[in-house]
Amino acid sequence: MADPKAFMRTPREVAERRPIEERTGDWQEVYPGGAGRALLPIITEQAGRCMDCGIPFCHSGCPLGNLIPEWNDLVWRDDWEGAIERLHATNNFPEFTGRLCPAPCETACVVAINRDAVTIKNVEVSIIDKAWERGLVRPEPPEWLTGKTVAVIGSGPAGLAAAQQLTRAGHTVAVYERDDKPGGLLRYGIPEFKMEKVQVDRRIEQMRREGTVFRSNVAVGDDLSGAAVRERYDAVVLAVGSTVRRDLPVPGRELAGIHQAMEYLPQSNRVSLGEEVADQITAAGKDVVIIGGGDTGADCLGTAIRQGARSITQLEIMPRPTDERPDNQPWPTYPMIYRVASAHEEGGERTYSVSTKEFLGDGGSVRGLRIVEVEFVDGAMTEVDGTERDIPAQLVLFAMGFTGPEREGLVEQLGVDLDERGNVARDKTYMTSVDGVFVAGDAGRGQSLIVWALAEGRSCAAGVDAYLGGTSGLPAPIPPTARPLAV
Repeated sequence: MADPKAFMRTPREVAERRPIEERTGDWQEVYPGGAGRALLPIITEQAGRCMDCGIPFCHSGCPLGNLIPEWNDLVWRDDWEGAIERLHATNNFPEFTGRLCPAPCETACVVAINRDAVTIKNVEVSIIDKAWERGLVRPEPPEWLTGKTVAVIGSGPAGLAAAQQLTRAGHTVAVYERDDKPGGLLRYGIPEFKMEKVQVDRRIEQMRREGTVFRSNVAVGDDLSGAAVRERYDAVVLAVGSTVRRDLPVPGRELAGIHQAMEYLPQSNRVSLGEEVADQITAAGKDVVIIGGGDTGADCLGTAIRQGARSITQLEIMPRPTDERPDNQPWPTYPMIYRVASAHEEGGERTYSVSTKEFLGDGGSVRGLRIVEVEFVDGAMTEVDGTERDIPAQLVLFAMGFTGPEREGLVEQLGVDLDERGNVARDKTYMTSVDGVFVAGDAGRGQSLIVWALAEGRSCAAGVDAYLGGTSGLPAPIPPTARPLAV
């Protein structure tokens, strides 16, 4: 362990964000100098708060099984090379999780039973950012090749993790991506102010130097058939994500100005990186309503603020969460509490317990919403009489999540079975009902967290490696039967 008494005498401190008026004027990360540098002056003291707890429940909170006490101790001892070695032992891309993961490890921290948890997430991102600065992140090409080939379909976090593990195991891996650049939602779904794309670009370059081949602008199932992929490769990994978006089929849905978040955010990402987008969906000068209170809704909020929206309202059908951990969600579970993202600090109004009854139009375009307050009694939702009201909106964004992978195209062509929730079914090795075809990430488990995607990618790679070679030395952090963590 680190300092044996630090958790008692050192208060928890987290990285401070840039002033709101400064950060909303650009697209850079909200932390000064980037997330990994924001806490560096006091990071050793914060790492030293990790206690000798005997059973580190942070391991159970982290799907990757990150060796948190070990790298906390190494940071406290100023051994940054040892710390990144321990961190990379379980996590291929800690700069992603250190910026985007909601840190279930912290709510499972033993210190958090009666004190503030260790700042695990801040320590993690400081380790990897310092490792990049010191040149400690290097390509790790395999010593020999197996002669086996693998196609990974999709270049989000699950696909990238699976591809890197399989490449390092000696297989020849090609990653197919239908967008113009690899990265999936890491590139086009996550705004720059949460994670600058240099984090993605340098990992892609590392993987290329290790031997992974990336084939962008190829929609497998359209440009290349499922049958052709199966014939060409010894194994196939489906990492296509959960991309079927929830909709809201109420009167007025056909009006112009109503869009899915994943129509809006990718365009903004491209523009913020200097690309030109014809007929861009923009919030500039508009009253914006975001339907959905999760992370994607917060991303839309921060984006709309930077585009100069006149007003922003975020609607959530569920009641406002409590500020403290509910009694039915005890430690070390991840509690559903009221959380404030960086975007929520910057502006907008959060409205809970409301449902949209109708979109109101003017000349074919949306001008507002008719909403009503709701309450839940014995699990059933009912409208509250006399609470209907109209709110203005010239731009409406749906951030209500996803229901599963796209069935038409590749999934149908491969003939894989689906489970009861419409996701691609798989066995304990992550293989689907079709021999040699595997699935990892949201396509198999449903919409979930980036940390689960990475863990599934690594576990799936172990299954593929064993299928190709009989056995595998790759780690498999989680079984495919584990259910998604609701956040």
